[in-house]
Amino acid sequence: MPWLQLKFATEQAQVDEVSDYMMALGALSITYEDAEDNPILEPLPGETPLWQALIVTALFDATVDTTATLNEIKQSAHSSAIKNPTFEALEDKDWERAWMDSFHPMQFGQRLWIVPSWRQPPEPDAVNLLLDPGLAFGTGTHPTTSLCLQWLDGADLSDKSVLDYGCGSGILAIAAVLLGAKQVTAIDIDPQALTATLDNMQRNNIAEHLIERGQPELAEGKTYNLVVANILAGPLKQLAPSIASKVSEEGELVLSGLLAEQAEEISQVYEKWFTMKPAIIEGDWIRLEGIKRPDR
Repeated sequence: MPWLQLKFATEQAQVDEVSDYMMALGALSITYEDAEDNPILEPLPGETPLWQALIVTALFDATVDTTATLNEIKQSAHSSAIKNPTFEALEDKDWERAWMDSFHPMQFGQRLWIVPSWRQPPEPDAVNLLLDPGLAFGTGTHPTTSLCLQWLDGADLSDKSVLDYGCGSGILAIAAVLLGAKQVTAIDIDPQALTATLDNMQRNNIAEHLIERGQPELAEGKTYNLVVANILAGPLKQLAPSIASKVSEEGELVLSGLLAEQAEEISQVYEKWFTMKPAIIEGDWIRLEGIKRPDR
């Protein structure tokens, strides 16, 4: 059946108020998007952050009287918080199929492809990592994940031990195994991330013993030839001594989840233990690399 969607602008402080009002008007669902193209980085546990300025889309049944609804909004106490409300028809379609069609295989470097599990790999003989794009964790589409995948593709991981610090979907840990790493550990504070990692391991026929999974305590007292951490500037700064201690002598460090303006600060933090290289930039995001100094 066809639908109607009502779009309007509002502010973060008013979003709960106007969302409740939309539901009272008969909205079937409500979604939010950024009105100003500002990034929201990974929230802390328990947080549900929103942008300062939002576009709200409320979905209504096609039988709704649009003129009467717009007049009611204009005369309501919420009118000042609902800016430029506009109805438009939404064609009926297979939304699951449309969502699936929006994801395509992506190549990272020379060898590695990330392939939605319902599609055929473009290069069957390449290193193909099958993934179901999900709601919460990395799929390779974000520049920070892309930067890490490109680095892994270009590295010689044979006989190397790898720690994926903040594994999310497990995409980096799984890529490391497929690219030849000898032993991989994936850690995350979120139990759902560890579950997602296991699901993706099974999707790629990776035996459980090939990737050790657990909370950060799992890696305590151990060192690795490579540590890759695609998290955020705050945790990377706060956890620097712990992360550095897990890189073996002359081992390699790869950091992402960083905006370009954060490169200098984070690089300076890690220079205590590493010889840091210039940042690699993709859009607004960067990757930092370092080699553990023998005296550290």
